[in-house]
Amino acid sequence: MSLTSVFEIAELDCVMPSAGIEICSVDQAGVTEFRIPASHETNLVYIAPNTVEDLFTHHFQTDQLLVVSGSIVLVVLLNGDYHYIVMDDRHPRVVKIPPNIPHGVINLSPNVCVAVNSIIRHGAPDERDYRSIKPPFPYHLSRVRELLEQAEDA
Repeated sequence: MSLTSVFEIAELDCVMPSAGIEICSVDQAGVTEFRIPASHETNLVYIAPNTVEDLFTHHFQTDQLLVVSGSIVLVVLLNGDYHYIVMDDRHPRVVKIPPNIPHGVINLSPNVCVAVNSIIRHGAPDERDYRSIKPPFPYHLSRVRELLEQAEDA
């Protein structure tokens, strides 16, 4: 049995907080276990290979996502534009998505992606929060591929 290093996330370096989305980098030097901010519920999510999800809008929860294996592109719809956020296990970061922000994921790889979703509840769960909605316009998959290639080269 071996000891595991634990990294407590206290002060996160976050970008885009004015838009409601927070992208918080994680210092991973010598770390094998992460503790993401407190939550009411934590789920392990498997995103199938070659998946392009529709959007979801949660009205009573904040999602806190961390990819632990593989890679995805998180799609966030803000002010009528898609924002694409590459998330992978090589460059771990927590992305916090507050209520009422449409979001979905794209996994263009041939591998399953595993992510942790640490949920903060702002009211009782509502079944409408888990129904997908069609994107109002198509995703820019060529841009998604370009971002994934850039992440691979980094």
